[in-house]
Amino acid sequence: MIKKQYLSFKNAFLGLFFILKSQANFRIHLFLSLLAIFLGFFLKINYYEWLVILTLITTGLVVEALNTVIEESMDLINSEWHQRIKITKDMAAGAMLIFALGSVIIAGLIFLPKILIIFFR
Repeated sequence: MIKKQYLSFKNAFLGLFFILKSQANFRIHLFLSLLAIFLGFFLKINYYEWLVILTLITTGLVVEALNTVIEESMDLINSEWHQRIKITKDMAAGAMLIFALGSVIIAGLIFLPKILIIFFR
């Protein structure tokens, strides 16, 4: 049982490393996540703001990973261009875009007032 769990974790980490190595958007999201964490410490956001930011970061990384899964699966089904596969991949990317735009708005509501206070003291 322990060996099976070990293999599950090992395979999960291999999947994460594949995404990290092959997906520029995932790396961008990770960079922006680290920036948000830095800003959170710098601006001394409160407990509930941390919960929101960490939830956004986690969900964003998951959505980006699922987008990659969908894209890779579609390429496996048919490596040649196909209109329905393109639409499927575009919808998956669109889901990530919706999440990213919402995250930027929410992060802005948390961070901007604190940044403005610093600049207009």
